[in-house]
Amino acid sequence: MSEITARQVKALRDRTGAGVLACREALTEADGDIEQAIEILRARGQAQAARRAGEAAREGVVQSYIHHSGKMGVLVEVDCQTDFVARNEKFVEFARDVAVHVAARDPLAVSDNDVPAEDREREVRIATEQAAARPEHVRERMVEGKLNAWLDDVVLLRQKHVNEDKHGGKTIEELRTELAAETRENIVVRRFARFAVGG
Repeated sequence: MSEITARQVKALRDRTGAGVLACREALTEADGDIEQAIEILRARGQAQAARRAGEAAREGVVQSYIHHSGKMGVLVEVDCQTDFVARNEKFVEFARDVAVHVAARDPLAVSDNDVPAEDREREVRIATEQAAARPEHVRERMVEGKLNAWLDDVVLLRQKHVNEDKHGGKTIEELRTELAAETRENIVVRRFARFAVGG
């Protein structure tokens, strides 16, 4: 099986608009064949959901989670296109599940684009220093790999939902994409706020 490159993932994203993780998985399954990966994404409804991503999401809900100790809580805003979907039980449950997840994992940002530049630059600096002793031809890949591993850990959409029994190890982005495909609307995790006593 050939190694999937960032360039291949970007090419597939440009053609389908699907998320980074979904593209990487489809390419891995298709052994790097972009046309086959497009078919895989289409079959899963992810390409169609991504195409709707450009459509305005002006409706939605704010959901909360307060830990039983009363010392920590979360507010999360999840948006969609219509009031009909905003009242949908599965949509509300998704927003609630995101709030529970944020409480447990304390992500840094919703998406890659929301990660503060100084935090990203710090991680690249650390990874570059760690890779300095390695041969030049593998350094760039090492830095990219370490940065991606860090983003997987701190970016909400990349994180696997903490309730693995319920969600089977799927990421928040995968759950969002599935809901978007099912509701046929653009679903956006807009923002979150996590509060902790003394934090």
